[in-house]
Amino acid sequence: MTVSTTSSAMAQLYQELILDHARTPEGRTLAEAALPADGVAWAESHQVNPTCGDEITLRIELEPGTDRVAHVRWDGQGCSISQASASVLTGLVEGASVADAERLGEDFRALMQSRGSEVDVALAERLGDATVFTGVAQFPARIKCALLGWAALRDALAHATAVAKEETP
Repeated sequence: MTVSTTSSAMAQLYQELILDHARTPEGRTLAEAALPADGVAWAESHQVNPTCGDEITLRIELEPGTDRVAHVRWDGQGCSISQASASVLTGLVEGASVADAERLGEDFRALMQSRGSEVDVALAERLGDATVFTGVAQFPARIKCALLGWAALRDALAHATAVAKEETP
């Protein structure tokens, strides 16, 4: 079963949700956040979209002794799409296992490859609010904007899990 995302009312709703996330982004607290305490596996990734100049610096912190994402903090500048995507990402992956966070990233990349076609219901349920970026997938030049935070997440997860493995006796 698929979910249609092409009606004008649905597109307007999606556009409003993206703008809401861009105006009041979740997790945009990196500038105020202290470095994590000793014993906390964490990593930061800075990503730039050279096409438009959007930038995101994203930090993840893992819960000590687990493979769960305790915090996602980020800061950035750029278009509403890149900033809203990082905000939505934060809400989806905080509290998730590393494996689930990686799967969500893969799901989001699949959504961006859909080029705005109908979305599988299971994919829409897993992605929640991130499904609003379906319309963005119709515009190849904007896909990189939406994927910027997700690229930072992928990189930070890889580094943080490597740190966690090094610290595990």
